[in-house]
Amino acid sequence: MFTEVEQEQLIEKLEIFKIQGRDKRGRKILRIIGKFFPARNLSVEVVNKYLSEKIFPELEKRPFAVVYVHTDVEKSENFPGVSALRSFYDAIPVKVRENLEAVYFLHPGLQARLFLATFGRFIFSGGLYGKLRYVSRVDYLWEHVRRNEIGMPEFVYDHDEDLEYRPMMDYGLESDHARVYGDAPAVDSPVTMYSMRCIS
Repeated sequence: MFTEVEQEQLIEKLEIFKIQGRDKRGRKILRIIGKFFPARNLSVEVVNKYLSEKIFPELEKRPFAVVYVHTDVEKSENFPGVSALRSFYDAIPVKVRENLEAVYFLHPGLQARLFLATFGRFIFSGGLYGKLRYVSRVDYLWEHVRRNEIGMPEFVYDHDEDLEYRPMMDYGLESDHARVYGDAPAVDSPVTMYSMRCIS
């Protein structure tokens, strides 16, 4: 485990949490990139301290929304666990919690949907579960968020492209791990993923 200072520097460097842009209702956005969360190297206490010092003070005064990017999150690498999620949520100050009006959950996947359907109401009290909006594609996010004001890593767009050619990934009927299918042809298609990317 890294020292507290090293953990804080890691959070800052990876830009896991970033207040950036506004949604179409003019609310500030807290963007969270799940893939960047190094669950093995961060303690719950350090994350809560970072949020309380660097993020929450900017969200106390006005309504805001969260864009949570779940793309490429794997349980073993960047999922903090149920108890950690509960701790993060419990540490949110009341003023901040009251100002949170929407959570846009990008690329949820079947496992995430099942997890939230099963445990969401228990982990997130105070109506947060009801503010959750699943967003299966980046293009659908732009219906709610001002496109030019929020940055997305390239792998998010790559995943969107994969979903277009492999729609069963949305329902967990096909693996979403690149190493499993590599350049294998899409379902019912003689064209490989590589060649599809070249022509798109």
